[in-house]
Amino acid sequence: MSEPSDPSARGPSPDDPIERVLDARPRDLGGGLQVGRVLPVAARRAVGPVVFLDHIGPADLDTPGASPTGMAVRPHPHVHLATVTYLFEGEILHRDSLGSRQLIQPGAINWMNAGRGIAHSERSPRPDGPHGRIHGLQLWVGLPRAAEDSAPSFEHQPVTALPVMEGDGVWARVLAGAAFGVRSPVTSLAPVVYAELRVQPGARLAVPTEVADRGLYVVDGEITLDGRPIAARHLAVLERGAAVVLRATTAARVMLLGGEPLDGPRYMWWNFVGSSQDQLVEAARRWRAREFPAIPDDDVELTPAPDGPRFARPHPESP
Repeated sequence: MSEPSDPSARGPSPDDPIERVLDARPRDLGGGLQVGRVLPVAARRAVGPVVFLDHIGPADLDTPGASPTGMAVRPHPHVHLATVTYLFEGEILHRDSLGSRQLIQPGAINWMNAGRGIAHSERSPRPDGPHGRIHGLQLWVGLPRAAEDSAPSFEHQPVTALPVMEGDGVWARVLAGAAFGVRSPVTSLAPVVYAELRVQPGARLAVPTEVADRGLYVVDGEITLDGRPIAARHLAVLERGAAVVLRATTAARVMLLGGEPLDGPRYMWWNFVGSSQDQLVEAARRWRAREFPAIPDDDVELTPAPDGPRFARPHPESP
């Protein structure tokens, strides 16, 4: 069955356990770095507490025309969310206004709770190169209202600390929350589940049903969900409570993500998430006035806030 020209426009049908299929829309971050923006879209603004998902690359940062400094995401702010960076290839040097300086490498999980406000940068670790390939995901997890003004923090868990389940052609690493009988050590202020699945051709897996909202993002390869094909760079959002069987048509890498919905609607603008518009307006004012703490040794090339903020619908929509 072929995919429609606009998968994000597809809604549920009575007999379909898949609520919606979203594709990764290309975005250029500059310097030759392309991402696929999966969330948010108007049709599905969050999956559980996950309010943002970017597929980074895969990209060769040393190709002609690429930035000579490699990946160079300049200092920028966040409030009322957690950024989660996970790599399949390459390295990113994370620095933030807490003084954290962490080399992010494949298989490790890096969880930055912005709370009431933090600034960070994401750069290739060797400014003069070579920079190599970069491939990974970044998602944002919204914070419960009671934790929006929590103290910012940064947590790095190496690959050796993350639990793995393996059997019957399926390998799974649980990055946050609990799934497949194991639990990640990562501290999350929102009830979330996040796992990497590697599935061999022909292998089958019953998708966990313990959480309210579930999405399956196909990084590479091809799968079916109850017989329906899902291609690479697509996110299938499942109906709540639906029993769904994943089968790999080819060797595939799939991310399971979701969790319990946030406690009320959220607004999103630029790098900010909040339960009220006033929070985002104030965050923008603080950034423009340079009232966010500075990043040690990286406090010159600040990313300017765009005009605004201008608001549309809450994110996600209230019930």
